[in-house]
Amino acid sequence: MKLITALFDGETFVGAVPQGDDRAVHLRRAERAMDGTETMPTTMLEAIAQGEAFFTRAQEVVDWALRHPAPEYVYRLSDVRLLAPIPRPAKNIFCIGKNYVDHALELGGADVPEHLIVFTKAPTTVIGHEETILCHADVTDEMDYEGELAVVIGKQGRAIRREDALDYVFGYTIINDVTARDLQERHQQYFLGKSLDTFCPMGPWIVPSKFVPNPNDLRIETRVNGEVRQQANTKQLIFSIESIIETISKGITLEPGDIIATGTPAGVGKGMNPPRFLQTGDVIEVTVEGIGMLRNKVGE
Repeated sequence: MKLITALFDGETFVGAVPQGDDRAVHLRRAERAMDGTETMPTTMLEAIAQGEAFFTRAQEVVDWALRHPAPEYVYRLSDVRLLAPIPRPAKNIFCIGKNYVDHALELGGADVPEHLIVFTKAPTTVIGHEETILCHADVTDEMDYEGELAVVIGKQGRAIRREDALDYVFGYTIINDVTARDLQERHQQYFLGKSLDTFCPMGPWIVPSKFVPNPNDLRIETRVNGEVRQQANTKQLIFSIESIIETISKGITLEPGDIIATGTPAGVGKGMNPPRFLQTGDVIEVTVEGIGMLRNKVGE
């Protein structure tokens, strides 16, 4: 089951896409039709806060809706507009820098990081699947892509032990950590170059953690206009997902709905000779095994 935030007939809703199906179930409407109750959330952040109770009830509602389909609550997936699963995160997105050896080296680093590199992206960067990335031509001439697996935290925790870390994960999604390389170099820090509006495409949905047995062994690929640019596996992460959660949470409380982008592999435009930065009209597709494919186009 994949969890979506979507728009249909002017209404934004939390829905579910059954595995291998091309339909989307409006969870709240289907629940009301099933037994007259309305416990299903209206936002993904509310769903995450409900925890295991949400998963249990959502599965019950989806199973019923598929046995009793009706156009009021079961839609063709092609008829809905997929938004970012968390359209406006409550906090900045945590991001991990240089977390693949080859990527660290392609950007001119002489050494592999010994400690986690963490920066953040502003919540206003977030857009959904098939939404347009602004080119910000008045701000940057060096817009780049970074395909990444992202972790969505499901429950509050601080000083989380590595062996317990995956128990705190609600699910997984995909992020394109779009970056203005010239701003990054000019200001000698990550935030401005990472936080321009629309610079965090996310989606197309969240896959609950129970359906991703080993997030540290997933193929990841980025294509630009159909050309493969990045191709790796999350088992190549320098710092595993468990290690990332453990390190961040040592003195910072992680909360339900927090998002962590785990880092990008080699193959970014900046690392090519000569560099190949994104241009208006370019289409970027990031695919992560078991999660799906996130597609966005660069606009004006």
